[in-house]
Amino acid sequence: MPSDPAFLWLLPEHAVDRFAAALGGTRLLTSGERAALGRRLTPGAARRYLGARLLCRYALSARVPRPLEHWRFTTGEHGRPEPLPDGEGLRFNLSHTEGLIACVVTRGRGCGVDVGPDPAPAGLVTWLEPRLAPAERAELAASAPGVRNAVAGELWVLKEAYLKALGTGLTRDLGGFAFGPRGSGRIRVHDRDRRRPPDAAARWWFDLLRPAPGYLVAVAAEDGHPEDLRRIDLAPLSPLDLPHAGPSPLDLSHADLSSV
Repeated sequence: MPSDPAFLWLLPEHAVDRFAAALGGTRLLTSGERAALGRRLTPGAARRYLGARLLCRYALSARVPRPLEHWRFTTGEHGRPEPLPDGEGLRFNLSHTEGLIACVVTRGRGCGVDVGPDPAPAGLVTWLEPRLAPAERAELAASAPGVRNAVAGELWVLKEAYLKALGTGLTRDLGGFAFGPRGSGRIRVHDRDRRRPPDAAARWWFDLLRPAPGYLVAVAAEDGHPEDLRRIDLAPLSPLDLPHAGPSPLDLSHADLSSV
């Protein structure tokens, strides 16, 4: 079993402005990141991009005692970012949806995270269903109308987290792998990709979380084990169905860099 747990950091979108101000705004971003920020078409998209880029630096510096401005990144073949220079074996992954940004950090093993609305919107369910593995399509077809979108949302975030952890993104056929029971205990993936070692899929551990009404988060961690995941909320979460709720104070003491 690995001695180092996986850490999941959650930053609600309503707290991004205060989080960014506490860290010095855009000063930590590279010139490329500032250009990417400027290409975001809406204030919300820009806010989520900025929050994600700052959150990953904050989460990485929580694991090793390095200044936030230390971190630079490279990208893999399909765009997955990795820390540069040597990050002492740290891996990370980011995801965001309207209202919530997530970052997972591990040391010496793969990881992936995906966050989405709960339940999944009807358009996503329609698109996803024919692309699922046969057993997953059967499960979706057998689901009661009131839970069908929730089931589809679980399958979608699990698949996204796994593919992001592998570094392939959506270049893989979504029907080429399937997830086992998700009620409790270990969630397993059954991967038919013959290009990977036969026992590779057995090394992955998955967590499904509903951190607040309206949100669904999946975390994939290689060589995981029970109670492996540690969650840190940088501010209280507000339900997606209450978009006009007043902002809560940002409490960075929950993520004191000296105590993680």
